[in-house]
Order: sequence, then structure tokens, then C-alpha cells
Amino acid sequence: MKNLLAGLSIIILLAACSQVLVQPIQPVQPVMPPNPYPEVVFETSLGSFVVQLDRQRAPLTVNNFLHYVDSGFYNGTVFHRVVPGFVIQGGGFTTAYVEKKTGAPIPNESGNGLSNLRATIAMAREDDPHSATAQFYINLVDNRKLDPRTDRWGYAVFGQVVQGMNVVDKIAAVPTGKVGSFDTDAPITPVVILKAMVLKQFLD
Repeated sequence: MKNLLAGLSIIILLAACSQVLVQPIQPVQPVMPPNPYPEVVFETSLGSFVVQLDRQRAPLTVNNFLHYVDSGFYNGTVFHRVVPGFVIQGGGFTTAYVEKKTGAPIPNESGNGLSNLRATIAMAREDDPHSATAQFYINLVDNRKLDPRTDRWGYAVFGQVVQGMNVVDKIAAVPTGKVGSFDTDAPITPVVILKAMVLKQFLD
């Protein structure tokens, strides 16, 4: 009887093993690296433009920026500072000119070799070089004075406008003045970012 039970146990065990062995092996999914040059489209009340981001030169800045894009943070914000011959700045205030709450500031990547040339996008910040969060600006002209020097930090460039610079120039031409808490340089009629999103072909 004991021998019979032992034999049955071996048969059951072998049957279980054979079932495991015949199960198909699931193929390993390849792990793709993040897209080094994702593109983001900004749909604004004055038209759309596209920026190409440089993740290789400014990885921390680009990942931070994409976090705000993906979360919808920029949707419904305005370009609150417009200075012809210099920059347009946005990404931090609502249409009521109320500042939005942001995440923690990021390290300054201004020493990445990218220069503040016309059509480039860079992070706005306070006097503290490592205080950038969500606000950004687009250079209307070559602003090399914003680049880093040996004696000070600069403003971190992380991409450039690749389509729709005429829309950026249109934004730069709107009438400005005192609006909300801003004494100067704020568009009298708000220029709204209706939606910012990563273009589908550049999704990670």
C-alpha cells in the first residue's frame, strides 16, 4: 500500500512538472530609452507652436518640464510677461493672474552648452540659480547675456521652437501694461496657453 501511494505521488509530481514545462515562455519586452528629443505643441489663443526639447543636454530640466506638460499644469496659464526684443515668459499664472503652486525647484543646467539664442526655450527663475520650477521663456532675439559665465550661473536652455515662431512673434507684439500684480509687460488681453501636450510620435 505504501509503495502504491509513493508511486502515485511520483506520477502526480511528474504530471505537474510536465504541465509547467509545456507552458509557453513569455517574450521579454524590450526596454526603450526615453526619446532624446521629444516635441511639445503649445496651443494658444493666438495660434500654435512646437518646441523640440534636448533631453541629452538638459535631462533634469526636460524631465521636469514634461512632468508639468503631462499633468496638464500649463493648460489655462498665460504668458504674463512680454518684452519685445527680449523674451515672452509664461507657465506660472492663471488667466486671473493668480500664481499656481508648483513642485520643488530643480538644479540649474545652464552649463550644458546650449545658448540663449532666438527661438530657444529656457527656464525662468529667481536670483537663486537653482530656483526654477515651471515658468519658462522663449528668446525673441539672441540673448547671450543670459548664458553662464565663469563668475555666475546662467539661465538653462533646454530646447528650441521648431514650428510656429511666427506665432511667438505675434505674442511678442501684443499691447502690454499694468495687469494684476504686474506693473508692466503683462498683455492687456491675456494670451492663454489652451493646451500643451507631447506630440504622439514622441511619446516615450
